Amino acid sequence: MKKLNYSQEGNYLKRKLVITTMFLIDWVRKFLLKSEQEAKKGFAAESSIYGSENEIEEIHSIWDYVKLSENSQASHIAAVLGFEEWITMEEILRRIKEIFGMSYQNDRSLYPYIKTLVDVGLVETVNIGGKKKWRKKDVLIKLKGKKESDGQKEKNSEKEKAVA
Repeated sequence: MKKLNYSQEGNYLKRKLVITTMFLIDWVRKFLLKSEQEAKKGFAAESSIYGSENEIEEIHSIWDYVKLSENSQASHIAAVLGFEEWITMEEILRRIKEIFGMSYQNDRSLYPYIKTLVDVGLVETVNIGGKKKWRKKDVLIKLKGKKESDGQKEKNSEKEKAVA
């Protein structure tokens, strides 16, 4: 068998060459892109550490935007689950009966809906002592939008009044 001669020094030099080459390529890309952006926007707008004055970032819960079909099993589950406490299936069924005044013929029919909400990432599950418990997962999203000027706010409020 032929013995391989491995040199750590040679490997180090090759790695250093690759890193240096990648650094130069990235630097050239940034330089070229920066010059194009400065020509379009101007240097003062880009160098602000506070971001654009016309842009607003808002953080919302995904539950504010999820719309489930009314009077469906999924909407009943979403209505009775909370963010704080872990709830068993018996408690879910009791709350549905209390809030909506209805009970299901087959209690196991809720499991596929809960499993789907867990798979999507809207509900968390935990198995404690052989019993599964669930709670809502608070998924946050960041929305970016343009800041409205005072004139646009007045126009929008007038449109809303006209529609109502």
